[in-house]
Amino acid sequence: MRPLPQRRRACRVLPGFGIGMGITLAWLGVIVLLPLAGVFLRAAGLGIDGVWRIWSEPRVLAALQLSFGTAFAAAAFNAVMGTWVAWVFVRYRFPGKRLFDAMIDLPFALPTAVAGIALTALYGGQGWVGRWLEPLGLKIAYTPLGIVVALVFVGLPFVVRIVQPVLAEAERELEEAAAALGASRWQTVVRVVVPALWPAVLTGFALAFARGVGEYGSVIFIAGNLPNATEIAPLLITIRLEEFDYAGATAIAAAMLLLSFAVLLLVNSLQAGLQRRGAR
Repeated sequence: MRPLPQRRRACRVLPGFGIGMGITLAWLGVIVLLPLAGVFLRAAGLGIDGVWRIWSEPRVLAALQLSFGTAFAAAAFNAVMGTWVAWVFVRYRFPGKRLFDAMIDLPFALPTAVAGIALTALYGGQGWVGRWLEPLGLKIAYTPLGIVVALVFVGLPFVVRIVQPVLAEAERELEEAAAALGASRWQTVVRVVVPALWPAVLTGFALAFARGVGEYGSVIFIAGNLPNATEIAPLLITIRLEEFDYAGATAIAAAMLLLSFAVLLLVNSLQAGLQRRGAR
């Protein structure tokens, strides 16, 4: 009589899945979930009517629209130009390449307040660039366009550093095969290179967008901070805190969290869909 086959446990390369998962969830709970839960719990103290009253204030709506609109515009611009910059760094050799490649990371190291002051001095009415643009009717400092410029500055490294390694590891044999089959350079880029880069570009877009929504230091100096015009949501939260309106500040923060989560969830869903389609 044959003995019954024993169930084999799945072998893993790294042991300790249980304790590893437990530590991971505990750490994420302490670092991420608890602070977010605190924001929502504090905002919930106002009740649904109180939260909705704050969210529907014209000043709050204008600040949220400005923050998310400029962050989206800057992230979209960085998704295009960051991919372009990464392509040049990976595919071409030129003098000073290492220097320029290192300069991409400067927005990470530079204090955001310093960046804001520098951009304001550069694009202001008496700045090196602003003095030539304002007579042409193009005002950058103290306008929403200035906010976009600041967010482009702080968000560009995210796209470049995400797309660059993907380009470096891309299989150039596919491009050579497409060229051998008669595809033009433009067709090769559109049908071979771009589909492979889409997930990385979307990831860089999401990171740049998330950074732009919560950016404060580099924006307040160049924004002008006029209510209902150039006042960003993080600044409005700071103002409410200085007024000891903690419930109102947390209500605005909760709105930013919900909107950010919705946008990032949409981006991640698109990214997952593209990866599944590429796997097929």
